[in-house]
Amino acid sequence: MSACSYDESVELCTLSVQLVYPENTVEPYAGAPIELRSVGRNAVFIDSTDAQGRVRFRVTPGIYEASTSSQFLDSTGTTWWRYMFNGVRSMIVVAPDSLNAIDIALKSSRKRVVH
Repeated sequence: MSACSYDESVELCTLSVQLVYPENTVEPYAGAPIELRSVGRNAVFIDSTDAQGRVRFRVTPGIYEASTSSQFLDSTGTTWWRYMFNGVRSMIVVAPDSLNAIDIALKSSRKRVVH
């Protein structure tokens, strides 16, 4: 009779997600939500960006999809604008031997706010 042994511990990986805002819109800001969904495992992780527009997730190796949708009110000038942003990045491979850093290029639209 023979026996096998193996290490059942799962290594967590850090995935850095950076939002990239279109030119002539707004600078990165804290609080934009990012949803990270594990493909095939029904796991969802949600966090908000820091002041540089970045989130770091600690997840198990696998394939993921990251998405975001947010609004930002720019009230700094005499004309106020509401920006709507969204973006998605699919088929993100997270592994211990990978860089595990991605950018999400955001699409935007804006609407003048009458006050």
